[in-house]
Amino acid sequence: MEKSFDEFNASLLYCQKCREAMPVRERLLLVLPDGELYDYVCQGCGSSVGSKKDRSPPRGGLITAP
Repeated sequence: MEKSFDEFNASLLYCQKCREAMPVRERLLLVLPDGELYDYVCQGCGSSVGSKKDRSPPRGGLITAP
């Protein structure tokens, strides 16, 4: 079977404060050794409505002084 997707990104999530599905913005919270932790923020009221851990390989390396 062929793989049809790699990952999902939420565009609408249910917000407890707004009491409906609202558009969300993805915000990077932490860069961890095994991936990155993202927070989903409601665009209506600004409250946190979920999170996601991306386990993809790191994008860059550390910059060290000579």
